[in-house]
Formats: sequence, C-alpha cells, structure tokens
Amino acid sequence: MSSAAPKSSRSAEQRFQHYLDQLADVLGHADRREPLRLYTTGLLLPGERKSVEPMAARLDPRHVRSRHQRCITW
Repeated sequence: MSSAAPKSSRSAEQRFQHYLDQLADVLGHADRREPLRLYTTGLLLPGERKSVEPMAARLDPRHVRSRHQRCITW
C-alpha cells in the first residue's frame, strides 16, 4: 500500500483486507485465500465484463491463463 494514498483509501483497503480475511477463514484451506483475493479484486476493478477471463486479463495481462485458472480453482 502506498504511503501517498489518501487516508480514506488506506482505510477502505484495510477494511477490504479484513473482510477477505474473514471470508478466507470460512473457506478453511490456506491455498484458497489467493484465488478468493484475485476473484473479489477482479469484481471490483473497472470493466463491463465480470466473467473470470476478462477479470484475469485486468488482474495480470501478461499471465491471463494462469490467473484465470487460479481464479476458478478454489
């Protein structure tokens, strides 16, 4: 997180991270945390299409296939 980010942005990021941590605890397996983080972040990114492949392309344009696979394998 950048120190140049406005306080409200840092606070929102912290709340989002806390929310994801709570969801990840319910999932049970530590290896499910990263796909959850990727998927939920992808949902919040700008873009009209919210299916997994376009979200994966926005998350990591150089590694779309691996990000796509990671987002759908929980």
